[in-house]
Amino acid sequence: MNLKKRIPLVLALSALATSCASTPSAGASASSSGLTLKEQGSFAVGGTVVTAPGTFDPRRPSAEGATLHGDHAYVFYQVPADARPLPLVFWHGAGQSSKTWETTADGREGFQTLFLRRRFPVYLVDQPRRGKAGRSTAPTTVPATPDDQTWFGMFRIGVWPDYFPGVQFPREPAALEQYFRAMTPNTGPFDAEVNASAVSALFDRIGPGVLVTHSQGGGPGWLVAMRNPKVRAVVSYEPGSGFVFPEGEVPAPMPSLTGSLEATGVPMERFLALTRIPIALYFGDNIPEEPSPIPGQDNWRVRLAMARLWRDAVNRHGGSVTLVHLPELGIRGNTHFPFSDTNNVQIADLLSKFLADKALD
Repeated sequence: MNLKKRIPLVLALSALATSCASTPSAGASASSSGLTLKEQGSFAVGGTVVTAPGTFDPRRPSAEGATLHGDHAYVFYQVPADARPLPLVFWHGAGQSSKTWETTADGREGFQTLFLRRRFPVYLVDQPRRGKAGRSTAPTTVPATPDDQTWFGMFRIGVWPDYFPGVQFPREPAALEQYFRAMTPNTGPFDAEVNASAVSALFDRIGPGVLVTHSQGGGPGWLVAMRNPKVRAVVSYEPGSGFVFPEGEVPAPMPSLTGSLEATGVPMERFLALTRIPIALYFGDNIPEEPSPIPGQDNWRVRLAMARLWRDAVNRHGGSVTLVHLPELGIRGNTHFPFSDTNNVQIADLLSKFLADKALD
């Protein structure tokens, strides 16, 4: 990351929340303490420019000869004082934006601040055609469909209107209100290649770092890791689609109540890039091993199963993929958003340990 062209700044930030649900580890300061940054900022990266035929006439403005800048990512970054060398790049999932990593629905510190306290530079991404990167070069229709209850189930908070017993989600109505209001639509068709190109351009700009993805961001994340050697590791929370296998080794589609999950084949030379970096996958609770009549749970049954096959494929070819199913560690009740659940400090500690074990901190 070239800091010479940027104006450094020092900001003392008060805490984003007054309490944490868990006691912070030795690597994290208490949430009541201040936080010193040496710089922060935002920028667009990647994208394309479309130019319409003709000549633009400023006296009679029209589309003729005009340009459209779109399909870029929006990035907000913060660099703490005494920063560690490798930044963490946080990439959201479907229906989400960089808000995913910010303050939790019940007002606690999210991964953005928890890892700033652990001295990591953090980069929060809004992928192309989402959130603050909403300018798209391809049109779409944004529906206004009532679907909060569907997402409640798909994100494994419970089976509406009931919460799962012991779920690590705050029960205050105001928290659920904030959770639903974090949803944001696509402003153009979802395109994994468009997204991967923009995030790869981010790594070209900032240099080596660790990519942290969630859900739908997991698939394009593999594409970035295969094309850009500046991605030194990938940590993926509940990647649900876009799994890539070597050509000739693609598993059969996996049917579920929410549709059939299919993987993609790529040339072996591309796939092998995934074997050269450490990768960790984390999955939460309430994911059944057998078919379920509940769509939100059956959906994640096949996605966890596909993730296990993907782990085995990468490791079979010499890779280093660790898949952590949190209940197997005795960590129970986590939703599709473990990094913002009520035990998110405990989840952050697992990420810190992974980074330390792989000499990435």
